[in-house]
Amino acid sequence: MLLQLNIQNFAIVRQLDIEWQGGMTTITGETGAGKSIAIDALGLCLGDRAVTNVVRPNCKKAELTASFAIDNNALAKQWLEQHDISFDGECILRRVISSEGRSRAYINGSQVPLAQLKEVGQLLVNIHGQHDHQLIVKNTEQRRLLDSFANHTNLLDDVKYYYQQWRALVAELKRLEENQQQREAQRQLLEYQVKELDEFALQDDEFSQLEHDFKRFSHSQHLLSETLHTLQLLSENEQFNAVDSIRKSADSLADLSEYDESLKAISDLLQESLIQVEEASNDLRHYHDRLELDPETYQMIEERYSTALQLAKKHQVAPEQLSHYHQELVAQLNGISSDETRLANMYSEIEKAKQNYLDVANKLSLSRQKAANGLSKRITKSMRELNMPHGNFTIAVNNPCADANQEPLTSQQLNDQALSSHGLDDVSFLVSINPGQALEAMNKVASGGELSRISLAMQVILAEKVVSPALIFDEVDVGISGPTAAMVGAKLQELAASTQVICVTHLPQVACKGHQQLFVAKLTDGEHTETTVTELSEQGRVKEIARLLAGDKISEHSLANAKELLAS
Repeated sequence: MLLQLNIQNFAIVRQLDIEWQGGMTTITGETGAGKSIAIDALGLCLGDRAVTNVVRPNCKKAELTASFAIDNNALAKQWLEQHDISFDGECILRRVISSEGRSRAYINGSQVPLAQLKEVGQLLVNIHGQHDHQLIVKNTEQRRLLDSFANHTNLLDDVKYYYQQWRALVAELKRLEENQQQREAQRQLLEYQVKELDEFALQDDEFSQLEHDFKRFSHSQHLLSETLHTLQLLSENEQFNAVDSIRKSADSLADLSEYDESLKAISDLLQESLIQVEEASNDLRHYHDRLELDPETYQMIEERYSTALQLAKKHQVAPEQLSHYHQELVAQLNGISSDETRLANMYSEIEKAKQNYLDVANKLSLSRQKAANGLSKRITKSMRELNMPHGNFTIAVNNPCADANQEPLTSQQLNDQALSSHGLDDVSFLVSINPGQALEAMNKVASGGELSRISLAMQVILAEKVVSPALIFDEVDVGISGPTAAMVGAKLQELAASTQVICVTHLPQVACKGHQQLFVAKLTDGEHTETTVTELSEQGRVKEIARLLAGDKISEHSLANAKELLAS
């Protein structure tokens, strides 16, 4: 239940701190005093969209905080646990709105996205606005109300799931069919390209080896002559070579080291160098001996190397990437073949998805029919209790996808245009007010006051069906007066036995039913305007009820009537 609402610098409110009680709270005040301001502020705490003019003039920001007791609210506690938000018996929603329109939201001190504020808010309170009765003439709202009463959320989710699945498959089929001709042309090109590259069959990293071998063979004569010349210099020239020179120099310095030991280190270095030069000379001899000048091998390498360069240029890729490009073309060709196979199977998949949708949509239709019968009886009863003694209410659930005997059609008979994410049914609220009057659409036969009473009856019934810790009614009794108003007050008071009810009203018959009554007043000094909210004492309630009965001139008679209403 709602415990406290703190409002700072919001609209014409400078500072308000309202303590709420269980049972039924009524909010009254003069027209234009701002009776709905607390409801508007609470709506922002629950995630409503903010605009810049909500901030009090000459203030930088508005700050709104609502505290809820959640000890007995398992869904709210579960939501907070799932989102790792700590709580200790309370859920505190806070909204800060700057004068520029920027907004920040908090739950129990943790900053959260506005969407999360809205999610948890739906588990804490339901607000019924003064214009809700205007919505119930719309078929979409009528379907929503029936589904809320039926509480078949799983069926609604299943219908939406299979509808989206069917839509996705139909869209995929359309794309595949539209691209079929283009895919065929692309397939022919890819088959030619893949065949050409298959025949060449360049392996991974083969081009690097080809390039290396081509360079070696094309310069083999130069390599032979130069390596032979280097061998002569290193070790094979009888007149002079590096090996003999280093050996003689090392031996000479070794002999001289008998006279000067410092030459021994130099001699050792030359001996080490001699070993390395001899190893280099031996390796070079092996390399020279292994050099091949086979013209046939060279021709084969040259041709393959040249072909690789030509194919790379043709396909506009680097030669090193030709093998990888070949694999990509094969994958594209396989993808096109896969699309063709997919296209062949699409029709049966769409038919299956459509049948799955039809199965759950028909279950949803049956559930709606059953709920419609129960809700129609309850609303008819409430209408008669609310001073419409001859009122009758019927909910028509029409499945256009059934035959004349209301037998569901098969998926082959079903027109695709009839499918929707909310099922197959057209839901219509039909009402008659007077004896002998035929059932017709609500907006054709019900006045504004009668629509208000029917809307209130629905809200009370739905509130009983969908348990909410707090219910707020913002002038839902508009257009109602006299004995009917007393019946409306009794209905709300009856509802308050099981849940917290907060009602903004202008009717004394409703205001007197509250366990708590708040009075809203607007004060001005000529330059500034401010709204205040005061909890009325027993004597204050008598005066306020008398004002609602008689207007500004309160008489002894109106005070007596007020006391009588409160006593009742």
